[in-house]
Amino acid sequence: MAAAITGVGAYAPRFRISSEAFEEAWGQFHAAGVTEKAVPSADEDALTMAYEAATRALEAAATDPDDIDWLAVASSRPPAAEEDLTVRLGAMLSLSESATGQLFSGSTRSGTRALWAGMDALEADTTTALVVAADAPRGDPDDGMDHAAGAGSAAFVLERDGPAEITDRAEYSAPYPGTRFRNSGEDETQGLGITQYDRQAFTETIGGAVDGLEVEPEAEAAAIQAPDGKLPYRAAGAAGVSTDVIQAAATVHELGDLGAASVPLSLARALEDGYESVLAVSHGSGAGADAFTVEAEGDVPAVTALEGDDPLTYAEYLRQRGIVTTGPPSGGGAYVSIPSWRRSLPQRYRLEAGRCSECGALSFPPEGSCDDCGALAEYEPVELAGEGTIEAVTTISQGGAPPEFAEQQARSGDYAAAIVALETDSGDETVSAPAMGTDADPADFSVGDRIETTIRRIYTQEGVTRYGFKIRPASE
Repeated sequence: MAAAITGVGAYAPRFRISSEAFEEAWGQFHAAGVTEKAVPSADEDALTMAYEAATRALEAAATDPDDIDWLAVASSRPPAAEEDLTVRLGAMLSLSESATGQLFSGSTRSGTRALWAGMDALEADTTTALVVAADAPRGDPDDGMDHAAGAGSAAFVLERDGPAEITDRAEYSAPYPGTRFRNSGEDETQGLGITQYDRQAFTETIGGAVDGLEVEPEAEAAAIQAPDGKLPYRAAGAAGVSTDVIQAAATVHELGDLGAASVPLSLARALEDGYESVLAVSHGSGAGADAFTVEAEGDVPAVTALEGDDPLTYAEYLRQRGIVTTGPPSGGGAYVSIPSWRRSLPQRYRLEAGRCSECGALSFPPEGSCDDCGALAEYEPVELAGEGTIEAVTTISQGGAPPEFAEQQARSGDYAAAIVALETDSGDETVSAPAMGTDADPADFSVGDRIETTIRRIYTQEGVTRYGFKIRPASE
């Protein structure tokens, strides 16, 4: 049974740091072929980037979240070492609670492992699958692993028929310990740095996976795992393609090493750019590789956001990563228990307002007495559209944030706090809600401006990160 891609989504953070900024700080730059890379902001991680790509893929495929019956999330760096991201992401996307969820991690190969499992799911009883890969590797500050480490995500809606068919797949593995690893309790990815050994592991596994394909690919573009901007091209011979074919799908030069999202995001770019025959080959330490051939007929629906518009100095880069901050604030801030936070997830994830059964007015959040008539009545759930207008806004400057937000402010700097009029799907009603700004400087938020919502990290308390909606300037 065939598997087809019916919608593509991709995302990269707006922040960028150049190779020159690293060279100014360290006197040298260790990531060959990378001119700049994407940097996640203080309120971003693999889960929020997965949300960004997944919403775009669903939009591209014109697929209702209720139609997704199988979800996979892949990341070599999930935000929590022991937690199922599929549950949180499914709730953020309003997927059916009956949808199957599978998490893939532990390797840069996990993105294609998830795609492989999605194909298997379609061969069983799944009708519509969503595969999402999101990653933000990091290494020691003076190591080539960190100099190359970028951030990004890609997502695919899979069905049995569609404009881009996955026509062939193969895998290959061979024991090469030590090429890339992150030990338990450690935050930075490491490698032994034995160049010839690493290169042999890379080329052997990629070549083995491509050789395992039933039909020799004649690819116009090749999405090859890219730990830096040089190694993919060294595998050209093993993959049976030219360097120009690899260049056609490459994202590493401007986004950096995307870990588990490296091949999925390059595949997403190739399909968006209209290539009709694409070879996708991953590599994961250990070592193993997956190879896929994708044949497209006509345009493949794609919604992507990969452009960066905010360059960072090296000091700003360290601050966004949380390496250089002012330290923890005194006092714990406002306390919201996990059970209380969980009860508010419909509002924080899906913008669920309530319509008063007495007077019909909207309230957000839908709790307590009605803001209009004062009745203690039941509320009918009403999901808002995620768009609206700023009614009031201010800037929270350094030292002005409540203690629970102080850590993020130490990393990201000043932020906008606003009251926004959020609209219903029909656009003929609004309800006011407080919100934090993201993805833009505070000066970019003004009264009357149009905004859209996204989901980001709010703060961490008791070791548990709270996620919820924030606002950003509306995309044009």
